[in-house]
Formats: sequence, structure tokens, C-alpha cells
Amino acid sequence: MARSDAILKRLLQLHPKVMDLSLDRMHRILDQLGNPHLQIPQVVHIAGTNGKGSTLSYLRAGLEAAGYAVHAYTSPHLVRFHERIYLGGSAQGELIDEEELCALLLECEEVNGGEAITFFEITTAAAFLAFSRHPADVCLLEVGLGGRLDATNVIDAPALTVITPVDLDHQAYLGDTIEAIAAEKAGIMKPNVPCVIGPQSDAGRGVMEAVAEKVHAPLVIANQDFQAYEEHGRLVYQDGAGLLDLPLPVLAGRFQLENAGTAIAALRALDGFTLTEKHIERAVSEATWPARMQLLDQGPIAALLPEGSEVWVDGGHNASAGRAIATSLADLEERVSRPTVLVLGMLASRTPADFLAPFEGLVSAIITTPIDDEPGALSAEDLAAACAGLDIDVKIARDVEHALSLAGAGDEPVRLLVAGSLYLAGHVLALNSGMTKVGPSGSPIRPER
Repeated sequence: MARSDAILKRLLQLHPKVMDLSLDRMHRILDQLGNPHLQIPQVVHIAGTNGKGSTLSYLRAGLEAAGYAVHAYTSPHLVRFHERIYLGGSAQGELIDEEELCALLLECEEVNGGEAITFFEITTAAAFLAFSRHPADVCLLEVGLGGRLDATNVIDAPALTVITPVDLDHQAYLGDTIEAIAAEKAGIMKPNVPCVIGPQSDAGRGVMEAVAEKVHAPLVIANQDFQAYEEHGRLVYQDGAGLLDLPLPVLAGRFQLENAGTAIAALRALDGFTLTEKHIERAVSEATWPARMQLLDQGPIAALLPEGSEVWVDGGHNASAGRAIATSLADLEERVSRPTVLVLGMLASRTPADFLAPFEGLVSAIITTPIDDEPGALSAEDLAAACAGLDIDVKIARDVEHALSLAGAGDEPVRLLVAGSLYLAGHVLALNSGMTKVGPSGSPIRPER
């Protein structure tokens, strides 16, 4: 176990006994640290239910292609906590190293003095410390949960805000309607700061427009101020400044057209940065974002399956993610038809039936699995029971490795999809790389998106 893992495990123990979403703890620790969030480069703040991370990855790729140094903060991590803090460099950034991460975490732990604080809050404070101590041109901040009361929402004057598609998720914290959740996401809007709105339902967009009017935030709205769509195997982007003819996004899935379009709109709305069409082309063609319809074409997992098989990994876990993944599967099936096996693991806070409904008719078998070292995960048996209403064959595995071996037990090529949880995706990526998944588990506010 790395030294940072031991520190992170201690920080988990500081979690408040009664959970409340507020910014009070965040302001307290930041004040004790000298308010590092006021000393970081200008911020692009990104909220939404799905697509936040992919949109951020396009933004980072485009800005780095234009020669800008970019910090980035994302969550949760897939394999190592270090993935969350990306420090910009003169040519290209890199993940925070172990020595610096340990020093930052210890500094935050010391000034916190044992006070109750969530894992996400204290580690976000550590990220702000890191960003304040490394020069860069811009800092991309991904919201952890919601927006209005998220720990990242201490930035009073970002350069730009972005809201990707909003759907039902984390209802216990954000509300049980699209309107309520959209209002929480729209809480990142700031007076006179432009906000780029990705594709939304009418209800969600209406709420965002009302919040923007109240705080005087100019809006750039998908399918109104800009459009992104596929035509003749290309990504066509169009707004008031003209039309761009671009390669299709390197990230797989039809939904990536929307994410790429939102990112391009954000790049064009970001004042003070010069990006050419060539830089935007590199944004969509060079972005990387693991566990979002990621093809594992090398490594031990692919070797477990019959020759000609495919392995896809996606961390999607809510109803809208299920629809997006199912659409991607249908596209794959149109190109090459083969039986699809879904290896499924989910947290107990999820609604499996909502996620799985779009897969009926696309998936020939489901193998349910617990998620190693995640006490908040559903058992394989409970998950199998949740699949009972589907006309799909269901098998139960004792762990992730067993599930993968069951998927590869036949002689014919299959299309294997691992989905249902970012934590499951992280375990599979770690297995495929020969690593051990590290970092704390079980925090009640370590949300997966």
C-alpha cells in the first residue's frame, strides 16, 4: 500500500456523523490553508449528470494543443487517487506524484485538526493547494455532486461554467425531479459569467434559463446557439461564428457527439484564449477518458475470450447512461453482429431496472458480480434478482475475475460489456493492466457519475 493510501484511509474517518451538503466546512478549511482557491488560474467549472468528464477531456486536449498549461480536477478515480489531480506543464501536464500528494494531504489533515469534514471536501482542498502552487493558464474543475453546494463551488468568479446533460441521479441529495436536479446543477452559474448549456430536456433547460436570468449569466445553449451532429462520417459543428468540419470524436459512443459539441462551444466561449480549427480538431481526436465505452483490445482480459471477441468497459450506472450505452451497443451490432454479454456490478444506491431496461433485445446474457472491496455494492444475488423481469439469461459470479472467466467460457466470439459502476470499471482496468486497485472505499460521499 502506498503511503498516500494510508493517509486517505485516515481522512475517510473524519466524515460527519450526520451528512449535510453545505459549503461551511469547505470555507473553514480553505481559510485555515490561506485560501488557495483564490490563488489558482482562471477556472472552467463543469457540472451535469453525464458527460462531465468526457467534456473536460475534450477541453483539456484542445487547450493543450494550443499550447496552454492546464490543471484539471476530476472524480472519482478509477485505479489510483492520483488520477483526480492533473497538473499542467509547459508542454503537457501529468498526474500529481506520490510525494507531493502525501505532503498536501498531511498539510490538510494537520490544519483540519480532526474536525468533521467529508472525504471529498478535504481532498478538494488538497487539490486547490496543488493548483495554487503550480503555474498554469487555466484550471478545469469537475463538480463532484450537484453543483450549488458542491465543494468545488467556492469559486466565486470562474471564467466560464458548463452544464452537460442533466438527468435523475443522486436523488437523495439533489431532489427527485429533473427540475430540482437542474436547479442544483445551475447553482454553479455566476453573475456575468457565460454558461454553456449542453443538450437538455425542456424541463431542465427551462430551470437553467430561469437561474441564468436571475444571476445575469449569459447563456450559450445547445441546439439553439450551437449544433453538433454527424454527417458523412464527420462531426459537423455550427454556431454563429461559422461551421467546422471535424473528425468524429475519438471517444466511442454516439453521445460523444453531444459532449464534443458542448466542449467546442466552451472553447469558443472562453475569453482570452486563441484556438484555431486545427486545435479544435485535435481536441476531438486526441482526448482520452477511460471507462467511457473504452475498448480493451490488449491485455489479459481480451486474452480470456475466444478469438475475435471484443471487450468494452463503461462506468455508466444511471438510466440516462444506460440509454446511451445501449445506443452505442446497437451501433456496434449494426457493424458487426455477435452475442453481447454484460458483466454487471452496481452500488446499492442505484436502480438496476432503470439502467438495464434499454438493454433488452441487445444483450444475450448478464453476469452479475459483487464489486471487490466496495461495501456499498449490491450482492451478485440481489443484482440478479433485479434482472428477473428482463427476458435475458442471468448468471451469478462470486467476484469480478469469476465473472470474466464465465464470459469467456464459450467457443464463439462475443462482445463483452462491463458496466454498471465506475468502481467496477476501475477494478477491471486495474486487472487488465496488472495493477491492484488502490484508494479508500465506502465513503458515503464519493459519488460516481
